[in-house]
Amino acid sequence: MRKSLTGKGKSSVSRNKKTLQTRTFKIIAALQKEYPEAKTALRHENPFELLVATILSAQCTDARVNMVTPGLFRKYPSVQHFASAIPKELEMDIRSTGFYRNKTKNIMAASKSIVEKFNGEVPKTMVELLQLGGVGRKTANCVLGGAYGMNEGIVVDTHVLRLSGRLGLSRQKDPVKVEADLMELVPKSEWYVFSNYLINHGRAVCDARKPNCPACTLKKLCPSAEGFMRKMKK
Repeated sequence: MRKSLTGKGKSSVSRNKKTLQTRTFKIIAALQKEYPEAKTALRHENPFELLVATILSAQCTDARVNMVTPGLFRKYPSVQHFASAIPKELEMDIRSTGFYRNKTKNIMAASKSIVEKFNGEVPKTMVELLQLGGVGRKTANCVLGGAYGMNEGIVVDTHVLRLSGRLGLSRQKDPVKVEADLMELVPKSEWYVFSNYLINHGRAVCDARKPNCPACTLKKLCPSAEGFMRKMKK
């Protein structure tokens, strides 16, 4: 006989969620101490530069993007310049970031949308940002949080995706579903900075192939740590 959605079944789910929220708060507190200055590593001077840099960062390191963008922004100093760029030329300008053809299409599509629909200004709402060509929730969240200080969602990049699973905060693999899970656990005021905490921790400690669990400030809060450390001893 199936359990009712009310009664014991519901209270069990509620208790589990509360326990997970409590652990999430402890994770946030620990990471805040570890990375008090956590912010995006992408260098930018304005919202549009952050938008372009975020598009370039897909499957590319921020360090590589930061090597490319200074010269790129000198050559294309405004959104209008990007909107009217010669595609083949822009492709060569960003080639070292990888997937340069697709990134060129996305940058130019977003630039044209900004010029044609928003008078050359990067919009400040999730709904409007998602109307830009080549912009999804990850990029929109980066711009809203990094450029405008707004918490509309949680940036789910490869680091956030990986650490959310290892820390047991989400069982999902799809970034949109992971974001939804995290938004239920993390206080809204912490949404953007929480992304940066996980990104910083993913780079410094929780490596994709070889996490440094013994040195991890979260090892007592991480359900994956014991298994990783057991493997290291073998």
